[in-house]
Amino acid sequence: MPLAMNKEVFITCAVTGSGATQDRSPHVPRSPAQIAESAIDAAKAGAAIVHCHVRDPETGKPSRDLALYREVTDRIRDAEVDVVLNLTAGMGGDIVFGSTEAPFPLNEAATDMVGATERMAHVAECLPEICTLDCGTMNFAEADYVMTNTPGMLRAMGGMMTKLGVKPEIEAFDTGHLWFAKQLVEEGTLEPQALVQLCMGVPWGAPNDLNTFMAMVNNVPADWNWSAFSLGRDQMPYVAASVLAGGNVRVGLEDNLWLGKGQLATNAQLVERAVTITENLGARVIGPAEVREKLGLTKRAPQVKA
Repeated sequence: MPLAMNKEVFITCAVTGSGATQDRSPHVPRSPAQIAESAIDAAKAGAAIVHCHVRDPETGKPSRDLALYREVTDRIRDAEVDVVLNLTAGMGGDIVFGSTEAPFPLNEAATDMVGATERMAHVAECLPEICTLDCGTMNFAEADYVMTNTPGMLRAMGGMMTKLGVKPEIEAFDTGHLWFAKQLVEEGTLEPQALVQLCMGVPWGAPNDLNTFMAMVNNVPADWNWSAFSLGRDQMPYVAASVLAGGNVRVGLEDNLWLGKGQLATNAQLVERAVTITENLGARVIGPAEVREKLGLTKRAPQVKA
């Protein structure tokens, strides 16, 4: 297979995520002000897109609070630095079972399952250019936790994204997720020339070895745009791998807390490192205006509050 390097690369910074990292590094932002500030710093460092979750400002635990999303959106939109906003729509699909001998009743304190409209409420109000669509159900790291995205739920949420004019970033954790994503485009739920994020090394999805990675890449249609990432120490090697394989780049504290051995990173530092790797490969890092043109995005103000 010939090398098909991408010469014009956009970088996404995944700013905070929903994992239990809030007490492992002082740089993981919690409050809307901290999340927006970290996103803006990442944009200054070279990220064209910022991918944002929200957290409870006091505990740092993941949240679906619409007011928190709105504050993050307003702060980023009001900043002097331009950046493409990508909000998660992955929350609200968590099932945590009881024990292996008594899976029911569910662990109600940890389970967070809501309908498609509620999962999309912040997207409908904040109107980011992009929101994520986790394109499948999978066992996700913990013993009794299932990330749940049924075909019916994905069709409903994908249809809402298309109607809102918000571009889905299809999160593919395995090849079957790409298979279903192509089905969503074929049936008209999602628009052609889709955007995909290849999520490598996330237990228990696609392992992050290069053979699996290239199998994922080779399952992305030629007219789609894609990025990829891996976790922890593999984050920066995947910057190079993605560019060399023809894709774009994602880094950030959602996926990796470290800049080097014993050195906790900031989002801006991770973006700066990704810029250096990308440019040293001979590619050019493109900014938000070029990304909007490339992906057919429209920057809009959020809905006026009632």
